[in-house]
Amino acid sequence: MVYGTGLRLDKWLWFARLAKSRSAAQTLCESRRLRIDGRVIDRASALVRAGSVVSFPRNDEVIVIKVEGLAERRGPYEEARQLYTDLTRNLGSRNAAPLTDAAASF
Repeated sequence: MVYGTGLRLDKWLWFARLAKSRSAAQTLCESRRLRIDGRVIDRASALVRAGSVVSFPRNDEVIVIKVEGLAERRGPYEEARQLYTDLTRNLGSRNAAPLTDAAASF
């Protein structure tokens, strides 16, 4: 993991395997449906930092995650899963599915 100042949000979503492709991550970022720490994001180049809370809609629920670290590459699922903590389940979401590439739909 990288412990730097920040990473482009679209790259981080792709590295964390929350988006199937980098272009899907860019589309989500530019859709104005994604928030970092409550702030609406409208560009893929927004920086995400460790400790940030990212939220976005997926199907009929809102996904809320806390950024735990930044990556240098897109690794396997086990490595990507260490980049964030899923706060959705802590909010009482019913039947929350694990966040994977296959589950993400933008």
